[in-house]
Amino acid sequence: MKQEILSRIQKKFPLVAEPFKVIAEELEIEEPEVLSILQAQKKANIIRQTSAIFDTKRLGYKSSLVAFKIAEDKIDKAVEIINAHPGVSHNYERNHEFNIWFTMAVAPDSTLGLDKTIEILAKLTEADEYIMLPTLKLFKINVKLNTTGKDKKKEKVKKVVHSEIELTPLHHQIIQKIQYDIEFVSEPFKQIVDDLDISYERLFEILQELQASGIMRRFASILNHRKAGFNANAMVVWDVDEVKGEEIGEQAATFSAVSHCYLRPKYPNWQYNLFTMVHGKTTEETNGIIKEMSEEIESKSYMPLYSSREFKKVRIEYFTPSFKIWEEKHKTK
Repeated sequence: MKQEILSRIQKKFPLVAEPFKVIAEELEIEEPEVLSILQAQKKANIIRQTSAIFDTKRLGYKSSLVAFKIAEDKIDKAVEIINAHPGVSHNYERNHEFNIWFTMAVAPDSTLGLDKTIEILAKLTEADEYIMLPTLKLFKINVKLNTTGKDKKKEKVKKVVHSEIELTPLHHQIIQKIQYDIEFVSEPFKQIVDDLDISYERLFEILQELQASGIMRRFASILNHRKAGFNANAMVVWDVDEVKGEEIGEQAATFSAVSHCYLRPKYPNWQYNLFTMVHGKTTEETNGIIKEMSEEIESKSYMPLYSSREFKKVRIEYFTPSFKIWEEKHKTK
């Protein structure tokens, strides 16, 4: 039952006043049992966070995956500097000469901009070399670990057409509130409606608007991969024909074990343009999935980049003063 509940909260979290009652009714058990299981999984750090997941770009933030080449004896200090930026959500050491990989976002009102921010970080960390790898095309971003073992190897990736939306002050207030972890209690959204003095109906109406516009990707629980038993997760990079890039990317995204799939630029010192995050419980299982993918994906070459250390994995806090504070401190660098 635990695995069924974990699967359910990753896939489609009920946006209602009492979501755990809905899950309990679907699984034909009582709400207290659902809450007890989830509270235990949270305490064990298997559930990392349960909140809204936003599209950074659609909120007006500029972002990129970045790879730094850092000398071994300078890594610890470099990581400390990189992680101090509020726009860094993920940071890993990977098995390549470009050894430090992180995601960076800058706020819509950034005075430095993305390029200058990376330039400053490269100087501060004494990076020997770096590459910026912004998203050219997103095919999939959906972390749903197969906790039940019942998921198929392939899945359909739906193409979604987003509606346009004009964000009001209330939209911004709700975004600020809903980006944070909820508690596993009977009415997890009660504090938000009370703080904003709105009805549940209005809250969920706005969340539906944010989802329809693509600003909110979804509301869901994210699991701690390793704690949940998925100990071998590789960022697999592929050198694919740029003309066929979109076709090949769509094909790669259909693998259920792939949570993220992007097309990124190539450079003279970096030949790989298709990026896929592949999840498995063991290195053997993950390598097996990668081999299956390689037999179907038309590529000149590919390379699995396993993380040897995780330095940071958090959600960006949107519309907070921390971005301005960082830029004020570093604008003369």
